[in-house]
Amino acid sequence: MTKLTVGPWIAAQKLPHREAARDRLAFLERVQVRQDPRAVAGFPLVGLGGSCGKPCFALPYTLAWTDENTRQLEDVAREFGCYVEYGVYPHLKLHENDQEVAAVQDWTTFAAVYLRPGYERAEELLVRLAETLAPQPTQS
Repeated sequence: MTKLTVGPWIAAQKLPHREAARDRLAFLERVQVRQDPRAVAGFPLVGLGGSCGKPCFALPYTLAWTDENTRQLEDVAREFGCYVEYGVYPHLKLHENDQEVAAVQDWTTFAAVYLRPGYERAEELLVRLAETLAPQPTQS
């Protein structure tokens, strides 16, 4: 798999220069691209990280962290040459340079994955995280 295909969509919304930060009409022009919904590997793009600017993808389930799924998260991280840093929510960071490539959030309404758009294996990581963290059906 490849990098995320939403890079140009994100870039079109960023400030072209600092002076544009107070230009309401320029803002309205930039955000018109949001009217064109985006998805990667079937997961809807629901926004961008407020401070990091990483694209955020909704997973089709809610998530509650447990000992089991955090161990599974660490297994996925190892597959991608990463480790997990546990802050307010888990971040996957590359061993080679400590660069953050993903974060997983557990909201009460849905789970979300934030991904570094330039990461070479971003789409593959999104799919693996979604598969691995999906709640397992309970046996009755």
